[in-house]
Amino acid sequence: MSTRDQKAPLAERIRSDEVRLAAAIGQQIRYFRGELRMTIAEVAHLAGLSAGMMSKIERGLSSPSLSTLAAIAAALNVPVTAFFRKYEEQRDCSYVRRGEGLVIERVGTRAGHEYRLLGHNIQSRVTVEPYLITLTDESEVFPLFQHGGVEFIYLLEGEVLYRHGKKTYVLGPGDSLFFDAEATHGPEELRRLPVRMIAVLSRHREAD
Repeated sequence: MSTRDQKAPLAERIRSDEVRLAAAIGQQIRYFRGELRMTIAEVAHLAGLSAGMMSKIERGLSSPSLSTLAAIAAALNVPVTAFFRKYEEQRDCSYVRRGEGLVIERVGTRAGHEYRLLGHNIQSRVTVEPYLITLTDESEVFPLFQHGGVEFIYLLEGEVLYRHGKKTYVLGPGDSLFFDAEATHGPEELRRLPVRMIAVLSRHREAD
């Protein structure tokens, strides 16, 4: 492989980072301008730029110099570093291969329900927990789960009579249920086994 071929992927990554940085800066500039209810022309005038150039910067089509960013920051009355916050933020991402996932202990585990955690988030003020739940002939019915937040379940396999509060629902493959999880809920009758479903639990992190 030639030196030119080795440098090409690096140059592509650098260019990709530049594009993402320009887009993040433009997004932040547009946000602060919106907060002040200023037009592109007004900010451009205060920063000594043309309205056309200001528009390109906001859309991430132009990479402004530090002096230009300083002028825009002064026009918006924010520090230059404020334009880089979205680019520097860590973004959660969980990848789980087929058949994997962390088997964890929950209230229902004692009733023979297998909970396999498929991901988790750490940055948001809202906790989201996706599970693959498996019920077999060794599983007990338990329609008395209660916890904060909301829950979404999507049945992949089997059939179950599922209770939420005073109502029951027959769920088969492809059926789903979205509900307030503070009401009592859970499987009341396992009609066809095994039962496999995706359950997504969400609540405010402060509730933890």
